[in-house]
Amino acid sequence: MKSPILAPNETQVRNAIARLKSFGPNSFASLSDVHGNYLQVAGGGITCMLERRDAATGRHFRGFKLEKNSNYPDGTRLVFGAGEIALQSDEWFNHTEIAEVFTAFLGGNELPPFINWRDVSDILSSRSR
Repeated sequence: MKSPILAPNETQVRNAIARLKSFGPNSFASLSDVHGNYLQVAGGGITCMLERRDAATGRHFRGFKLEKNSNYPDGTRLVFGAGEIALQSDEWFNHTEIAEVFTAFLGGNELPPFINWRDVSDILSSRSR
């Protein structure tokens, strides 16, 4: 696990995302803003999962694309350093896409149009009970 980077720049964010692996301690990253919103990624390379938290509403969302990935059918598990999670076939991203989302978030810009968000708040709250 790496130490947090305070006030990272775009190059640091892109490099950190590029270095992620789908296994071991370097398989997760997060980026938060001053309001408590955050993005988090698990995995690395061509097998990444993206989530975001909206601090104002307390809702949690998982990123997805409009096209399904035929290499990863619904229920395929992403195994990473913190555990494993079953994903839908449209929830798989590569590190380049993740870097685009993270750098847009870092700059306070609108997130790229290829990303859509599925509310998973109820799923996560039922798991913590």
